[in-house]
Amino acid sequence: MSILTFIPLLQAIVAFPFQDMSKTPGERADDLISRLSLEQKVSLMMNESSAIDEFGIHSYNWWSEALHGAARAGTATVFPQAIGMAASWDDALLEKVFDVTSTEQRIKFVEGRNRLHEDWYHGLTVWTPNINIFRDPRWGRGQETYGEDPYLTSRMGAAVVRGLQGTPDSDGYDKLHACLKHYAVHSGPESSRHRFNAENVSWRDLSETYLYAFEKIIKTTDVQEVMCAYNAFEGKPCCSSDKLLVNLLRNEWGYKGLVVSDCGAIDDFYKSYGHKTHPDAASASADAVRTGTDLECGDSYSHLLEAVRNGQLKESELDISLKRLLVARFRLGEMDPIEKVSWNRYPAELLDCPEHRELALKMARETMTLLHNPSGILPLSKTGHKIGITGANAADSTILFGNYNGFPRYAVTPLEGIKAKSDDCIWAHGTDLVADDATAEEQISEMLRQLASCDVVIYFGGLSPRLEGEEMDVPFNGFSGGDRTSIELPAVQRRALRALHDAGKKVIFVCMSGSAIALAPETESCDAILQAWYPGEEGGTAIADVLFGEISPSGKLPVTFYACDSDLPDFEDYDMKGRTYRYFTGKPLWPFGFGLSYTTFEYEKASVSPKGITLRVRNSGSFDSDEVVQIYVRRADDHEGPAMALRGFVRKHIKAGQKATVTIPFDSETFRCFDPSTGDMNVRPGRFEIMYGPDSGHLKTIEYELPE
Repeated sequence: MSILTFIPLLQAIVAFPFQDMSKTPGERADDLISRLSLEQKVSLMMNESSAIDEFGIHSYNWWSEALHGAARAGTATVFPQAIGMAASWDDALLEKVFDVTSTEQRIKFVEGRNRLHEDWYHGLTVWTPNINIFRDPRWGRGQETYGEDPYLTSRMGAAVVRGLQGTPDSDGYDKLHACLKHYAVHSGPESSRHRFNAENVSWRDLSETYLYAFEKIIKTTDVQEVMCAYNAFEGKPCCSSDKLLVNLLRNEWGYKGLVVSDCGAIDDFYKSYGHKTHPDAASASADAVRTGTDLECGDSYSHLLEAVRNGQLKESELDISLKRLLVARFRLGEMDPIEKVSWNRYPAELLDCPEHRELALKMARETMTLLHNPSGILPLSKTGHKIGITGANAADSTILFGNYNGFPRYAVTPLEGIKAKSDDCIWAHGTDLVADDATAEEQISEMLRQLASCDVVIYFGGLSPRLEGEEMDVPFNGFSGGDRTSIELPAVQRRALRALHDAGKKVIFVCMSGSAIALAPETESCDAILQAWYPGEEGGTAIADVLFGEISPSGKLPVTFYACDSDLPDFEDYDMKGRTYRYFTGKPLWPFGFGLSYTTFEYEKASVSPKGITLRVRNSGSFDSDEVVQIYVRRADDHEGPAMALRGFVRKHIKAGQKATVTIPFDSETFRCFDPSTGDMNVRPGRFEIMYGPDSGHLKTIEYELPE
């Protein structure tokens, strides 16, 4: 590269006040704004923000991803998919995961800046966590969330934010900025998300379900970004909703950070496939900025020049949004020399290093959720039987990664994990995840032939990120646009598992998916079912560790596993009636919070005081294991409310034969519930039922009178 390339930047290094690092980010932003032309201002308000050489401003791409590790930017540690990490119910471990993620993303930033241009996904502003409520298992992007419960989502989401953003360094710089998405009332369908209007949603459902985690995380962390969603809410696109962005987010909750649009969401205001609420890009952009969408992912905001010049938007209104963007860049040290920011000193050798891989393995182990083991076939002995390994997900490394992922130095597939522990096994591909009848028959016949000598068969099936995900074309029955039209296990897999059973095999089904699958027939054809999610780069090792009893499974479901399609309401209906464990009145196949162990836990009677609930849990089996103690609350006189609501949990390691005392303190959220008389979530005196136990389906109840 010619030295002439550097001349504009060298000339720009002058003593402008905004370059004075002793000033506050706000003071620096004000000074810089005063020097920018309208054209320059607009160029800084889209995700691909332009360089401004005369002021020494680098180009910056705001769009980076870190859903379960630094994503889409080459080598990085790949942790389990978010829904899997939700099954750990371990927010302390999750915070460590995202501290590692932020370290690796800082390395990516330095790599990009050292190449003298901003690569995509090498920034300091990562658009995660996804804290939408997984209200319906058919939603393809539910795998990106932390499940169906608002409280669990708020706990896990806050841990993500704390891990990513860190504590400011000695010079006051933030490590990264996290982003809560997608605000709000957003959970499918994928095929209509650009035109979907969420309407007739009750204020109770908004407060208790769809907005709960957003409000709690905004009020209890310093989260710096919120992403507004594609869909409309009550007839207005979310990115121009006064109710969402002004009344609630800014005025009621006191949010001070920036708002970014989902990618292409401003286009949806005026294009033919979208909401068609605005006539053109200029009016759409002006409305979005005025309402508080500060940054656009896209290029409709290039029309802000037109909007200001024709009087649709004042330049002073534009400056409000621009200041939030510049403050963020100053807080991150992105505007300052690389060497001045301590966060930029991590060595590249940390990317997917052994210590980070060990953390990925620990998290993967905690996500393993045992659903079915009636005869105790698990854990398997490593000797004494011939093991068959089959199924499309056994040897596919991409199944480990979910979506929005990075790429590890290497990944351990389930097949590799099992072969590392047992020499006496046979591998056969078996069946695809989906197949037509003729192909299925041929594949099943060949599978049975190849595994004829095996007495135990481990079948790896379920779904795949190629079948469920974000706005994607999936040409198979049961799937549509990234979502599912049926939650039943694909027919070819169901037939294969039945054929193995009928052939006299002991069948262990390892289900890998980002969502709940209806597996009622499999409880008859399978001797054990392990839900392994999309378990990350060390997933194969973690699966094998559980199957062979090196650890006891301890994952707990973050979603309800329904028995069949008929359990589900209309996908497009956002009324919570009949949805999730809080409002479902049927019998689930496995309830929210459920997960078996290789040991047994006995819960003694709890005691309740104004400070919290205390109980003793005894490990009465022969395995050391973790248990997740859960508490749920219901207001006795709230007949329209949920049957119960999660309000606390503790993950506790208990050695075989020992007892542990578990205390879950009450806090401001424990008894906070919807008040129909005011339309608010508040704490009121009255009678409550406090329920405690290992999952939402197996609880003991204590009545408690909350005093004035």
